[in-house]
Amino acid sequence: MSNAIKQSGAYLEIVSFHLADQEFCIDIMAIREIRGWAPVTPMPHTPPYVLGLINLRGAVIPVIDMASRLGMKHTDPSERSAIIVTDIAGKLVGLLVEQVSDMMTIRSEDLQPPPEIIPEAQRAFCRGIVALEKSMVCFLNLDTVIADELAQAA
Repeated sequence: MSNAIKQSGAYLEIVSFHLADQEFCIDIMAIREIRGWAPVTPMPHTPPYVLGLINLRGAVIPVIDMASRLGMKHTDPSERSAIIVTDIAGKLVGLLVEQVSDMMTIRSEDLQPPPEIIPEAQRAFCRGIVALEKSMVCFLNLDTVIADELAQAA
């Protein structure tokens, strides 16, 4: 986790969402918009977690099944599903989630590092853990989660 974030004493605004009965969150500053599920156009020779492409007001963007990307069961889109359109390093990427659940503000010092017992490759996906009153939420590091897509788009 970045020491600059930890030491700033700042607040982070996050959006949480559900994947396979687990809750995750991302920084609101990475979100361009949240839209309902819409069918995608599949693309050949893409990883299984890349569902396909959507047209977002003239911009063609890939849509990633976040559950599948994180090693969970493939998401079957429903009326509650959402596509979170993110802007990471100037690239637009859609993230399919089961449902968006909440928007919250947390203190940066409440973001705890992921446990050391988790292998480094998987720990890199997690920017930190947000301990809430009744649950723990994994704060995803989108730069790492979608690194393959960013590298291919460059």
